[in-house]
Amino acid sequence: MTEPMNNELPDPIDLDAHRTRRDDDSRTPDEQAGQIVPLSPREVESMDTAYEIALDGDSDDDPATGNVLVPVDTPGLMLPVQEGARLPIIPVHLRPGNLRGTIRRALIRTGHVTAFHAVRAPWYGVKFGWFAARGLARLVRNQLNWWWVPNSFALEQKAADAGELKEWEKIHRQLKATRMWRGGVLAAQNLGLLIGAPIAYASAPGAALVAAGAIAAGGLAHYGRPAGQTLIGTAVVAPRYRKLTSDVVLRAYYAAGLGNPDKTDQQVTFGSIMSRDASDTGTEVTIDLPWGKSWSDVLKSREKIASGLDVHVRQVFLTEDDTSSRRHRLFVADTDPLAVPAGRTDLLDGKQRSIWEPMKIGRDERDRLVELSLMWFSLLIGAQPRKGKTFFARLIALHAALDPWVKLIVVDGKKSPDWLGFRKVAHRMVFGELPNPLDDDPITHLLAVLDEVLDHIDKVNARLTSLPVDECPDGKLTPALSRDRRYPELRVMVLVMEEFQVYFETASQEVNKQIADKLSKILAIGPSAGVVLVSASQKPSSVGAGDVQRLFNRFRDNHTIRYALRCGNRDVSMAVLGGDAYQEGYDASSLPVGDKFRGIGYLYGAADQTPTVRSFLADGKDADKILDAARKHRERLGTLTGQAAGEQIERDTRDVLADILTVLGADTAAHWEAIAGRLAEQMPEQYDGTTPEAISAQARALNVPSRDVKRDGVNRKGCRAVDIRAAIDRRNP
Repeated sequence: MTEPMNNELPDPIDLDAHRTRRDDDSRTPDEQAGQIVPLSPREVESMDTAYEIALDGDSDDDPATGNVLVPVDTPGLMLPVQEGARLPIIPVHLRPGNLRGTIRRALIRTGHVTAFHAVRAPWYGVKFGWFAARGLARLVRNQLNWWWVPNSFALEQKAADAGELKEWEKIHRQLKATRMWRGGVLAAQNLGLLIGAPIAYASAPGAALVAAGAIAAGGLAHYGRPAGQTLIGTAVVAPRYRKLTSDVVLRAYYAAGLGNPDKTDQQVTFGSIMSRDASDTGTEVTIDLPWGKSWSDVLKSREKIASGLDVHVRQVFLTEDDTSSRRHRLFVADTDPLAVPAGRTDLLDGKQRSIWEPMKIGRDERDRLVELSLMWFSLLIGAQPRKGKTFFARLIALHAALDPWVKLIVVDGKKSPDWLGFRKVAHRMVFGELPNPLDDDPITHLLAVLDEVLDHIDKVNARLTSLPVDECPDGKLTPALSRDRRYPELRVMVLVMEEFQVYFETASQEVNKQIADKLSKILAIGPSAGVVLVSASQKPSSVGAGDVQRLFNRFRDNHTIRYALRCGNRDVSMAVLGGDAYQEGYDASSLPVGDKFRGIGYLYGAADQTPTVRSFLADGKDADKILDAARKHRERLGTLTGQAAGEQIERDTRDVLADILTVLGADTAAHWEAIAGRLAEQMPEQYDGTTPEAISAQARALNVPSRDVKRDGVNRKGCRAVDIRAAIDRRNP
């Protein structure tokens, strides 16, 4: 073992915080995790720093094996360590899947550094010459001081003051001899330079002289640079972050009340080595709580743990361990990872996508790519206004748009310009609730769209049951079948609804029931038939009343995947993510607030883990660019359908006003009950099952007043033919 210089041992270190309670030999390997690992004497000798200090008279040496237990002071390796821990053979950043990204980052960094220093090269030359001159002067001064033996006068003066003549003479003789010898050395050095330099200059190749001069000048510049300064600047500033050690972690957990260091059975221990994560963005370690403490205790103490670590709570991430309720994974990010934008979406390349393949939606708190599979699932998106909800829903729709074999339906309850561009590719589009310049009868169109989706589900199931086993072996839709031109009815359908709660709160309770019932059926049976439902809302609770409220809650709760951005309070977060998510520690009302945190949310139900996602961005211009590319793909393959192909909504020929006028015939007015009955009898394909309340609501939405009509001696609400004609004239001036 290498001795410290001057035979001085470093200050003793306290390993009590690192030691774990040792039980009998019957403990399992997992229970033994966190003990100090025995090292062989050869390993000890090869270590950079080691201390051979007995603590409290208790030796941890193993006489049976000759191993010595020592604390290790090695960067990246924190005590305690886990037995059998192995480093990856191939580093994560050099694996095939990551190699391209590693090379790209290295090239970008190299290019930046080169350009940075090239611009400053003239200043470096001036600085370099000045430092070299200082170095030469310093070298000459130090050589003269070395020759003259500095501080020797003090020794002579001390002997003279003491009256010790012999001692003074001895010092003086030794000093003269030393100066004579050192002077000879310097004279030989200078003579060699005077003779050798001209010879080398005359005989050596020019390249060698330049190289030697550069090396000499570089050495002098380094020797002459002022303290704390570098020869050249820094092009890339190294990140600064709080170093995490085992002592800091233990301090945090004890401060949070999750253990007691003075009680043997209440000590917090470690289940793994403490190390940097694969992305080098933070430090992670497995924590074993004392017996009696559990995962729920950790969740309640997250903010206190962050305080003990002296970092922001957004830098602390806890992951439950499947092997024990008292074990979890602690990850502490160097900086606030949620404040770093994930960047633009890769959909901007305009390349064709497949709805059957996972889409890239963003990056998590560990800067890992987060992907989302849409097939066979339904997605609920909830958030406060202006927190990124629409942008995220639109990102999903853009991915579906780039698959030319997908029938995309967009229903926008808030009539925002964010969705206008989808008219280029959408099979169907519905805008708002009330008549508007974009949609003269949105409620009627929505009902027709939902009927079309239900009819599509029936056709898909009927076709799949009729196909031979070799084409449909599992009785399920496949990528090949969804693209087979022989079966156009087997296309995947994506229904995106923005602010869907609007359609549960229309003016007509009967219409609300119809919409709620149809949406519930689609959500229940649609995914298995290749219907992907994406529902976004800023009001995920307290919608409707009675049966409508029950159906709304069932519709909301049956979504298989949830994405919650910043919510107003805990109750809203629970409505979006579900009560189980809150019990697991996911509360979207605790997400950070601010413009730089838009688009951040919890993705729950898509995988075993629940990442905090920083979603990729596609603004309005990006969306238009992607949709232009999507339309070109569909035009090339001939897959444009519906409104994007210039068609009207199926059953949109059901012009309510014209149809009412038709069934009125020669009558100048009629009750709503009579009108609904005549429509169902004369036009069953369009109005089978309709009700007086539904017809009344649709007519009133088109500015037809509901008046008192007296027919056959009975006075009830109905409409007049003259009002119907006036509404048609206003609609078609």
